Amino acid sequence: MFAIIAGARAVPLLKGAGKPAGVAVGSIVVSSIALTLSALATATQLYLMDEYSAYQECMKSAGTVSSQGDCFTQFRDAAQKKLPPDVLDVLGSVQP
Repeated sequence: MFAIIAGARAVPLLKGAGKPAGVAVGSIVVSSIALTLSALATATQLYLMDEYSAYQECMKSAGTVSSQGDCFTQFRDAAQKKLPPDVLDVLGSVQP
């Protein structure tokens, strides 16, 4: 957020001084993309909060690698019920 504000304030100052504003514009673009991705990740985590809590509880009692795999399978299945089809396939098989 700071880079967006700093970039927005720098653009008119740089243009007024006759200097290129490319770096300031770049910081606005990159920061906006990062802020959007961060907001999406936060929203997704809040949306899947119950499923993730159940996953964490399952992992606490999982004593073997096999039972940890079962916990992830339960999480994946529960998340797939709430998310649009194939979202988890697009994201890959990354475990939380």
